[in-house]
Amino acid sequence: MSSLLEQRIRDLGEWFHNLRLDGVETSPHHALGDYPANKWQRFKAAIPETLAGWTVLDVGCNAGFYSQEMKHRGADRVVGIDSDPRYLAQARLAAEVAGLEIEFRQLSVYELPRLQERFDLVLFMGVIYHLRYPLLALDLLYAHIVGKLLVFQSMLRGSAEAGAVARDSKFSDTSLFEAPSYPRTFFVEHSYAGDPTNWWIPNRAAAEGMLRAAGFKITGHPEDEVFICERVEPRAAHAPAPEELPWLKP
Repeated sequence: MSSLLEQRIRDLGEWFHNLRLDGVETSPHHALGDYPANKWQRFKAAIPETLAGWTVLDVGCNAGFYSQEMKHRGADRVVGIDSDPRYLAQARLAAEVAGLEIEFRQLSVYELPRLQERFDLVLFMGVIYHLRYPLLALDLLYAHIVGKLLVFQSMLRGSAEAGAVARDSKFSDTSLFEAPSYPRTFFVEHSYAGDPTNWWIPNRAAAEGMLRAAGFKITGHPEDEVFICERVEPRAAHAPAPEELPWLKP
């Protein structure tokens, strides 16, 4: 049985998630170690231990590690979406071996309104820096998808400082842009870390600012790259309402 399973794992190509399927590791030599289990250990206490009665959406689910963890916590329904059919095939195999009922669908972030459903908990892990239009994705999550909580994670680069940002400044005041704590998002024109889908990499202040601008309240920061957020109403005064932005409509 293990040899057949090992062949099925190999047939699905390189795995980014190191999962243990009947004792077989899918990516035992991962550059980040036992990933993402090692990352999960650092922030799992910030997620409700019991998710009975909750619905969960895992955006950019990859091979489904976090989808499985949410199911282990008793979530009534877990849906994982990804734009990559190979990752979805890996996720389906992993869920099959684990005996977990998880729904996987091929969708891009920009197609989220097609779900026509809000989820109690939304995982948005390791996605935003792969997007050409990151704030649009957060707007879509706010307008159509997040019901209660958003768990947001992003690669961060630059300064780790973050603080209050002035609501307005004089045009002549350019010094604020030199402050380490000013929100910055670094644009990758070609490729970063061998990945041409790395487009925009925020510093911590930019990650927090984008979340607030989209309408989320940051309630926890349990790990360097992870933010726990609540969907709040009304949105920030300068944030456009969904009905004002036709591309946010389903």
